[in-house]
Parts: sequence; C-alpha cells; structure tokens
Amino acid sequence: MSQAQPGFIRRFFGGLWGAVTWLRVALANILFLVIVLIIVSAITSHEPFVMPDKTAVRVAPQGFLVDQLTYVDPMSKILSDDKGPTETRVKLLVDAINRAADDDRVTTLVLDLNYLLGGGLSKMEEVGEALEHFRTREKPIIAFADSFNQNTYYLATFADEIYINPLGAVFLTGYGSYRNYFKDAIDKLELDFHVFRVGDYKDFIEPYTRNDMSGASREHNSQWLHELWSTYTSHVEERRNLPVGAINNYINNADSLLADAEGNSADLAISSGLIDRKLTRVELKSMLVERFGYDEEMNSYSALNADHYLAATEKERLPFKHQVGLVVASGTIVDGEQPAGTIGGDSTAALLEMARQDDTIKAVVLRIDSGGGSAFASEIIRQQVLALREAGKPVVISMGSVAASGGYWVTAGADQVWATPTTITGSIGVFGAFATAQKTLANLGIHTDGVGTTEMAGAIRLDRALPEKAAQVIQMGVDNIYQEFLELVAKARGTTPEAIHQVAQGRVWTGATAQEIGLVDQLGYLNDAIKAAAELAEITEYGVQEVEHPLSPGEKFMQTLLQDVRIGPSQLTNSLVPSSLRATLEPLIQPFTLMAEMNDPRGMYVRCTACVAP
Repeated sequence: MSQAQPGFIRRFFGGLWGAVTWLRVALANILFLVIVLIIVSAITSHEPFVMPDKTAVRVAPQGFLVDQLTYVDPMSKILSDDKGPTETRVKLLVDAINRAADDDRVTTLVLDLNYLLGGGLSKMEEVGEALEHFRTREKPIIAFADSFNQNTYYLATFADEIYINPLGAVFLTGYGSYRNYFKDAIDKLELDFHVFRVGDYKDFIEPYTRNDMSGASREHNSQWLHELWSTYTSHVEERRNLPVGAINNYINNADSLLADAEGNSADLAISSGLIDRKLTRVELKSMLVERFGYDEEMNSYSALNADHYLAATEKERLPFKHQVGLVVASGTIVDGEQPAGTIGGDSTAALLEMARQDDTIKAVVLRIDSGGGSAFASEIIRQQVLALREAGKPVVISMGSVAASGGYWVTAGADQVWATPTTITGSIGVFGAFATAQKTLANLGIHTDGVGTTEMAGAIRLDRALPEKAAQVIQMGVDNIYQEFLELVAKARGTTPEAIHQVAQGRVWTGATAQEIGLVDQLGYLNDAIKAAAELAEITEYGVQEVEHPLSPGEKFMQTLLQDVRIGPSQLTNSLVPSSLRATLEPLIQPFTLMAEMNDPRGMYVRCTACVAP
C-alpha cells in the first residue's frame, strides 16, 4: 500500500526549514574557519622574535599566586562578564626570574605589584628567593604599586627601590585566624550535629559545635600564627634596615603615627622607612622611560613581560634525555576524578601512574598544596607514590603553603619530604560529622517511621535520630583511621606511633618546627626538591616535565582563545553574584561549602580548616 505524498504546504515549509538549517550550519562553519585563519595569520605574519642585547624584564603577577591554575569551563567563562581575580603560577614566576638572573642580556627587573592580591607567605618567600638570586648577580630590582597590601609589600622589600603613589598607603595588619561559629543557629534550627573525631586539636568541626574557639584551638593556632608573623617582620626589617619591632610599632601605633604625618599615608610609609619615594603615575612612567627607553607600540617603558621572556628563551634551551617529573596536587582532596584546582583521588593517582610509565622520567616531585580532605582519596594517592618507588623512581614531596591532614597523609609514601619554613603542616587527626534534622521536621509536622531487617537498617538518615550503636560504630571507624594514620607516619619517619601521637592530635606546625620535631626532612623550595629528586635518581643533566592530563584538540583551541583563568568553585554562579557580595558572604558559607565538598565513601576525613596560609 503506497503512502500519500505530503501536501504542498508541508513540503514548502519542510524545504524552507531545511534551507535555514543548511544556512545556519554553513555560517557556523564559515565563522569557525575565519577564526582559525585569524589565529594562523597572527602566528605567521609576525617576524621571528629576536631577544634584544639589553633589556629589562617586567614581572607583574596578577590575582593570587597558586601552584596550579584552577580549571574553568570555557563556556562558563564566555558567558560570564565578571572578570574576577586571576591566578598566577608561582613556578612560572620563579623560572622567569631565575632565568633572567643568569641572562647577561637582562639588566634590571621591574616588579609591578598593582595587580597582585595575595597568595600566602610561603609563596611570597618562594618568589622572594628567586628575587634574592637575581640581586646576587648585582642587577637592580625596582618595585612599585599605587598601594601595597601585606603580601605585595613583602615582595617589594626584595627590591633595591620601592615607589608608591602620593595617594597610596602600605596596609599592614598582622596575621589572624577568625571564623564564624554556628552552634546557636544550629540549636535554633533544632538540628542534631553528630561529631566523631580523634585529637584534641582537630578543630575542623568546632564552628558547628561551639560559639567560640576552644582553648586547644586557640593555643596551637596562636603558636603557628606568631611564628609566621615573626618570620614576616624579621625578614622585612632586615631587608629594609629597620630596627627590631619597627613593623609592629607601625601597626600598633598607626593612629598616632598617621596623625603626626597629617593623615598622609604615603608620607607615613616613607618616614617609617617602608618606602623610598612617592611618584605619581606620570612621574613613574617618565622615570622608567628615561631608564629603559620608550616602547611606542605599548606606549610605555621598554621591557619584556616575564611570560614573553620565558617563552622566548625557552626556544634557546636544549632538550634533555632524562626528566624529573612534576605532579601538582592543589586544593581539597576528594574522591574520584576532579579538575585542576581540586585533588581527585583517582585523577591525581592517574598522573602519578603516567609518570611511572614514562621511561624518560627518572624521578618524581609531588608538589602538595592542600589542607586535606578524604582519607580514602589520600590513601589512593599514597599507594601510587609507593608504586613509583617500587618501580625504582624516587619520589620527593615539595610542600607548598599548606600540606596538612590528608596533604600530610600522602607524604608518608615518599623518599624525602621538603617544606618551606612557613609551610603549614601536620594536623594529623581524623573526624567524621553530619547533622540529622528529625526535630526540625517534627516541628513542621513531618515524621518518619518504618521497619528494617536489622538494628542498623535506616540508622543513618537525615530524618531520623542517630542510634547509639551506630554512633559507636562510626567512632570506632574514626579511631581506626587515626591509628592507621599514626602507623603510616611512624613507619615513614622511622619512629613509633606513640611518638607521632605526641605531635599529632590534629595539631598544626610550621615547616621550620615540623623539621625540628621530625615530621619533614629538609627545608627548601620547589627547585630544591627537584634537585634532591635528581640526586636520588643519580642524574646530573635533566629537564623538568610537568605531568598533566592531555587536553583534547577542542580544549587546546579554547585554551588558546581564553588565556586568563579565573578562580572560583562555580564560575557560572559567580558571574551572577556581584563580587562585593561574594566577598561578604564567603566567610559565612565557607564551612558549609567545605562540608558539601566532602565525599569520602566512609565519611572519614583528614582535613584542616584552620590551615589557610595568611
């Protein structure tokens, strides 16, 4: 039986729709080809870059210093009109400065600190070490900013000359650790918050169970904060030739000192010896142009940006037969596959496995910048560290700003552990926590009832009270993980679980103190750890190969178009919320955000909330 032919109107509109579809696809393809041609033309039309015989290098870090750029979905970035703070990798800054120090063509380093927001003392020290190396080559460093915050001023003190805008200021406040506490709010909501932990100093869960800081938390947080602040002040005072106590005096007597300076913050900074001279932007530009010449294309002083300098000189370097692999683990440790900026148990373990299977990689440095997270994910990563060693490839840990709790757990598998003097580490402790809302629901007229085949059936539910037997089982699980933690660390450090327990219990230490009590082997920075790994592998000539998950062709294309990377856990959400409001709300929602990130299959966590580098 033959089917009836479509009517004229149906055929007409069907053909019209097909034509529109064809035209839409054709236009999209044409647009794509135009973009590709523009990129190819931009790459091929420029003459090969030739390094000048004499040049200054401009270092202008933006946003926050990080060990690893946070992954941002390209579509979210395209849809967002919020520029937001960017991120700058510490390693790229350090590599550029160190390379410029040993390059006779580079005469001066210009440190533009107008766009740097922070990153923590440890990262500032790491960049500072490279700046100090530059100065040992008897090359000047010039630093300037309209105003300086605590982080940017620390970097500026490595310079020979520091300039500030006449309307600027040096904002120094000291270090502090303040958190919001929610016990009264939780009581008003009639939530039952169940906490299971080991360690008197494991204070991750205190915001949910108290209205103030406990004595134990106050004790150990005060200790490491004062250690870091002492490092900050002593180093700044030494580099600026200031008397001992000058920085604390500048802060504690700011009101009277500013009154003596007639309210002019820039004059106060100069009279206090913090700044050398104040210059307007016009005066600063004229001074730099006079020293380095005028770049007509940029309408600025003549200098190479650090990233351009690094890219240009990279082509001059010879390839190496042997490599030291570098794996970066930055962020909260959670289970499964995770993007850059979060440590996934599976994804980070996969990177270590890639390094193990690469025959050119003879040793591995695992850079950790994390306050911990899932105990299970931490162990998955540690097992891959052990597999590397069993394959004959030495593993050296390089601790960044923070390597605590789960971040420290991972180190137990390595040959050597390196920390910076101001790394925050330790926090060897375990906890589990969750809330039940049966009272809250009952107040709304919602009740739960049912049957189960065992006493534990339905024991852990949001809408039911937690049975005492279930609570005992969970606490024993936490105790067991803590004992496992102690034994792993004791075996790695060549001591006993009892000895580790004395410095554990969730207590936080600086890197310098951690070395004294035997939790780390050496003090140094990433490059020191890389050299140590090469020595363990007995290789003298080597390159450094960063081990990363390969990008698809589409991701590489989008990465080329979108060079800047913005931070944040949810880029699309952030684009809808003003940055000023986010800054106000972030301290309030952070504890709940951290709890939402926790996905350990057993609900056991080795995480340190207070371990945030100031």
